[in-house]
Order: sequence, then C-alpha cells, then structure tokens
Amino acid sequence: MLDVRRMRVLREVAARGSFSAAAEALSFTQSAVSQHVAALEREAGTQLVERRRSGVRLTEAGRVLVGHADAILARIESAEEDLAALAGLRGGRLRLMSFQSGGATLAPRAVAAFHERHPQVELSMLEAEPDEAGERLRAGDVDLALVYDHESTPGLLAPGLELCHLLDDRYDAILPADHELAGRARLSLADLAGEQWVASTSLCGCRQITETMCREAGFEPRVAFEADDTMAAQALVAAGVGVALLPELALTTLHPGVVARRLVNAPARRIWAARLEGAYASPASDAMLQTLEDVAEEFREARLELAAS
Repeated sequence: MLDVRRMRVLREVAARGSFSAAAEALSFTQSAVSQHVAALEREAGTQLVERRRSGVRLTEAGRVLVGHADAILARIESAEEDLAALAGLRGGRLRLMSFQSGGATLAPRAVAAFHERHPQVELSMLEAEPDEAGERLRAGDVDLALVYDHESTPGLLAPGLELCHLLDDRYDAILPADHELAGRARLSLADLAGEQWVASTSLCGCRQITETMCREAGFEPRVAFEADDTMAAQALVAAGVGVALLPELALTTLHPGVVARRLVNAPARRIWAARLEGAYASPASDAMLQTLEDVAEEFREARLELAAS
C-alpha cells in the first residue's frame, strides 16, 4: 500500500525540482527526503524520479502518481478541515427528539440558545414518547432525546441509555373551574377517586404514570375520555366531563375554564436527557446536553420564584 506521507514528499520534490529544495520546504534532511522517495518507489514497484546533476525529474510513473497524490492529499486536507469544523462546532448536525410537553417548553429554549451559539450546526427535532425515543437512539436515528419516567414506572425507559437528570416535573390535579373542590388550595388523589377522568391514551407514558399513582392512592381511575394533546385534555376538563392529572411542563398555558391544584405529597415524573450508552458523543451532542442543563436550571429557578411570590 502506498504511504500518503511519502506521496506528499514526492509531490514536494516534483514542485521544487530537487531533493534539497524539497527538504528545506518540508523541514527534513536531504537524506530523509531521498529515503522517503526510495521507499515509495519500492511500494510502487517502479522508478518514480530520474536523478540528474541538474536536479530530479519525474518519470512517467512519477507524474501519474503525483497527479493522484494531488487529489488524495486535497481530500485529506478537506477531511481535516471538516473534522476541525466539527470539533469547533462550525459544522455538522444534531438530531434531537422530545416528548410533547418537553418539545413545547424545554426543547425550543435549548434549540434557540444552541443555534445562537453554534449557528453552523444543522439542527432537527422529532416528537416521540420515551419508548420510541429509546428505539430511535439505538437505531442511530437521533443523537439526543428528552425522555421521562416515574419512580414507580421505571419500565418506561429502555435499557442501555446514558441518562442526565434535568428536573423533576410535578403533577397537578386539573379540575373544572366550577368544580366543588376547586376552592381548595390542596387536594389528595383520594379526593378524586369518584370522578370521571380525562387521560392520555395508552400510547403515552403519562397514562401509565396516572394509573399507577391512582392505584397507589387506593383506586382505579375511571377513564371516560382520552387525549394525548394536553390542551385538548384541558378543554375536556373545562367542559366538565372529568378531571385530569397533568405535569407542570404541560401547564405553561392554562385553559381559562380549569384550575390546577397542588396535590398532597405531589407526585413528579423525572425528566432526562438521554443518549445511547457507550455510543460516540459528538461535540454538538455534548454542547446541546449542557444547553439543556442550563435551560432546566432556568425552569427550576422560575418555579422557585413563582412559589415564593
């Protein structure tokens, strides 16, 4: 196999017209240049230069090889530039995935901040629940995903994921504004045992979390209406057909016909940034992970300020 470093030396010899001039340009000794060319001739199995008193001249085989060397070295230099751009976040791409309410709150802020800092990185985002996000991470379709689980439902997350905890997302009870319990500042889940429920479909991990929390409170929720879209769920509650449990990330916009009430021993889901364990983590992925941590910290601080006011 031809050695690319020796091809670079041969190209310099051809350009300079002598071993000594090539040695000076490359900061080599003349002997080292001669040895590189001789070794390349052995690799090529033919003579590449004619050594004359007036200098050196390429043979026909040498001219052919230098022509290829120009193209090969140009591609290598281009590859080095591209790698340097990736390392310096001056290029490349990042594929993000998020569940619905994370995609409406955390992800947009993170994407905006990341794009401002690294505008040359190509960003894209898809929406999916944690189980699908795990599959897409394993398949290599995405680089980083926002996912969630609950202590009582750890099976929501696939094994083999590297998880970075971002925040805990508390669930509140959502009631019609004219509900008889709406005037109370705090409720227990048991207070809602006799109600009809609005819940997400079985495709959404929140359904499993809701059912598990209600069972732990001693009852099976009587789900009458299903809606994965959080605003649709709020609208159904506002219509007076049921109550719901929704996490805070889904309550940044509250329907005027509902109230959100804190629960005693308020349950919370855990929000994570997930990558495939042991997989290559690009500089862009590392940078987005840090950005998500920053955004999550802002959310936590905003909640504390709101609670104190």
